[in-house]
Amino acid sequence: MPSVPSDEDFLDRTADRLAALPGVHAVTLGGSRAQGTERPDSDWDLALYYRGSFDPGDLRALGWEGEVCGIGDWGGGVFNGGAWLTVEGRRVDIHYRDLAAAEHELAEAEAGRFRVEPLMFHLVGIPTYLIVAELAVNRVLRGDTPRPRTYPPALRASAPPHWTGVADATLAYARVGHAPRGALAQVAGAVAVAATCAAHAVMAARGEWVTNEKGLLQRAGLGGIDELVTRLTATPDTLVQGVTEAEDMLARAVAEARPA
Repeated sequence: MPSVPSDEDFLDRTADRLAALPGVHAVTLGGSRAQGTERPDSDWDLALYYRGSFDPGDLRALGWEGEVCGIGDWGGGVFNGGAWLTVEGRRVDIHYRDLAAAEHELAEAEAGRFRVEPLMFHLVGIPTYLIVAELAVNRVLRGDTPRPRTYPPALRASAPPHWTGVADATLAYARVGHAPRGALAQVAGAVAVAATCAAHAVMAARGEWVTNEKGLLQRAGLGGIDELVTRLTATPDTLVQGVTEAEDMLARAVAEARPA
C-alpha cells in the first residue's frame, strides 16, 4: 500500500505551490497548527500575503476541490477573502492578506489605533489588529512578513477601554430594553456579546494576541458565563439578575487583567 505523506511533506508541497502563484510574496501557517493546540481533525489555516494585487483565479487553477472566493467577498475589510479547499485529503482554509494593509495595520496598532469590522462567524466582529496578531504568531513557510516586536504598549492602553465600553453599553441596554419584557433570547445574546467584548479587553490588557474567538472566553477567564446563561429564564426578575451577575463577572475579569 502507498505510504501516507507526513504532515510536513504535505505542508512543504502545498506551500511551494501557493508561493509560486503570481503576486504572492509569502505563505504562512496559522490557527491551531501554528500555535501547537491542534486536534487530529483540525484543518490547516494558510495565508497568502500578496502585494499590489492577487487573482483568485490563479488559486482556482491549481485544481484543488472546494470553493475559491474573490477579493472582497468576505466583507472587503482587512479579512478580505479566501478559500475552503481539500488538498491531499486534508481540509485547508486559505486567507488572502494584502501586505500593504498588514503593514498599515501594524503601524496603526503600534500607535494604539484600530477599527472593528464585521465578519461572518465572529460574534462581535474583528479588530483590525487581528491581522497584526497573525503576523506575530503565524509560522512563516515561504517568503517574509513584517512581525511586531512586542504587543504594542499603546494598544494595551487603548483597546481595553473600547471593548469594555461596548460591553457595558450592551448590558445596560439589555437591562432596560430586553429584561423587563422577558426577552430571554435577546438578553442571552447581549450577555454573549458583552462577554466576548470583555474577553478582548482582558487579552489586550494582558498583552496577549487574539486571532479569532475560538476559546476566547476560557483564555480570558470568563468560562463562567456559560453557566450563567444556562440559568436564565424568560422572567424579568431573573433576566435583570443575570445582567447584574454578568456585569460583576466581566468587571472583575477586566480589573484583574490590568497591569499593576
